[in-house]
Amino acid sequence: MGFLSTEQLSLLGLKSFGENVLISDKASIYNPHLIRIGNNVRIDDFCILSGEIKLGSYIHISAYSALYGKFGIEMENFTGLSPRCTVFSGSDDFSGEFMISPMVPKELSNVTGGKVTLKRFAQIGAGSILLPNITIGEGTAVGAMSFVNKNTKDWVIVAGCPARFIKNRKKNILDLYESIQ
Repeated sequence: MGFLSTEQLSLLGLKSFGENVLISDKASIYNPHLIRIGNNVRIDDFCILSGEIKLGSYIHISAYSALYGKFGIEMENFTGLSPRCTVFSGSDDFSGEFMISPMVPKELSNVTGGKVTLKRFAQIGAGSILLPNITIGEGTAVGAMSFVNKNTKDWVIVAGCPARFIKNRKKNILDLYESIQ
C-alpha cells in the first residue's frame, strides 16, 4: 500500500530513525534493533535489510536490493544502491570443510567477513554485488552488474567482474552539496 507511516516505523523496533524516512511496506527488515536510519532515506519494494546496518541521510535503496549486515554495513550520507544490488558483510566457507546454512549449529559453519562501508556520495549501479570487508571510496560510482571484492579509491568510476578502475569521477557533486547547506 506504499510507505510505512511514522507510527508503523516506531513499531518496527529500529535502533533509531530520523525524519522523512520512507520504507516500503513490502520491504523485509530483520533484527531491526540493530538498524539505524538517518534523515531523508527511502527504501523501496522488496528490499531486505538484516543485521547491523547504519544508514546516514539522503540515501536511496532501490527495489530488490539486499543488505546482509552480519559484520556491519554503513552507508554514509548521499549514497545509494540501484535496483537489485546485494551487499554482503559476511560469507560462508565454501571449501567443503564446513556446513553452509544459518540453520546448522554454529560450530559446524565458518562464517567470516568484515564491515562494508560506502563513503559519502558513493553510488552503486544496478545488479552489483559488494563482498565483505571493503570500503567504497568517497564519490565512487560502481557501474551496473559489477562485482566489487576490494576497496576502491575516492572519486573514481569502477566497473566489471571483478570491478576495475575505469576513470576518475568529476567532483561537481561537492559544489551541489554546498548549495543545500
